[in-house]
Amino acid sequence: MIIALAGGVGGARLAQGLVQVLGPDKLGIVVNVGDDFEHLGLQISPDLDTVMYTLAGIHNAKLGWGRAHETWHFMETLEQLGGETWFRLGDRDLAVHVDRTRRIRAGETLSAITAGFCARLGIRHSVMPATDQRLRTRVLTDIGELDFQDYFVRRRCEPAVRGLRFEDAQSALPCAALGRLIAAERITGIVICPSNPWLSIAPIFAIGELSSLIDAHRVPVVAVSPIIAGKAVKGPASKIMHELVGGSDALSVVEYYGVRVDGWVIDAQDAALAGRVEAAGHRVRVTDTIMSSPERARQLAVDTLALFDELDAAE
Repeated sequence: MIIALAGGVGGARLAQGLVQVLGPDKLGIVVNVGDDFEHLGLQISPDLDTVMYTLAGIHNAKLGWGRAHETWHFMETLEQLGGETWFRLGDRDLAVHVDRTRRIRAGETLSAITAGFCARLGIRHSVMPATDQRLRTRVLTDIGELDFQDYFVRRRCEPAVRGLRFEDAQSALPCAALGRLIAAERITGIVICPSNPWLSIAPIFAIGELSSLIDAHRVPVVAVSPIIAGKAVKGPASKIMHELVGGSDALSVVEYYGVRVDGWVIDAQDAALAGRVEAAGHRVRVTDTIMSSPERARQLAVDTLALFDELDAAE
């Protein structure tokens, strides 16, 4: 089974491509939960929902988050009452948060709830939170330490980032379904989706048992660069890269992941960097990585999976 590590729009789009190529018994999608938080008394899991909505074909393609054909009566009424409206919750989206919160309070795990939602939405592939336990990303900025959503949504990523802290990560374990795959040695490869390396993928790596699997090089790892021609397709990845490592090109991402990654997929606009990536000891595939349609996402998935065959042939 191939495991895809995902978070946010880039992760959801590549997951959409991968499910077109690999059957449910060949692919599992592990999603970042560092963005999760409690808001208005509700348990919110933004990255899980983005992946889930995208795979179900009900995502808001224009916004990149939330559901299509959304209405906003709840937010309009909340604003009228003087409530907090900085984090937008659509009416259709709200039902997911309400039911998730109810089931968590009843003792169900986040992974079981997610599996139930996916089944109801017609998603056949396994979508798993990285952990069922509490894990929260804290952003260290020039104005102090901030909750992730305070930094990302309320402050629109404006404070300069000085570092990140993943609260409770050391005690977190992979969710039950992922733990079973690791224990049974069923994982044959890992794809790191073109998600923000610091905000979406680093919280997953912070889970000790999962990072040990990767760092021990028990399975090959292939990554897709989230940076194209020095810019992120969406989100603050290039800004954060400048602030933390002083560069914002595909090579900077390659250097950040280092030996954790065996093969890289980079965009055709960065073809000039391919030789330097190879010189650093990685296999490279150059292709179009902009997933502007499900068809393009599928082709990127095909190109990404082809690298596993090249890695196998090189051994």
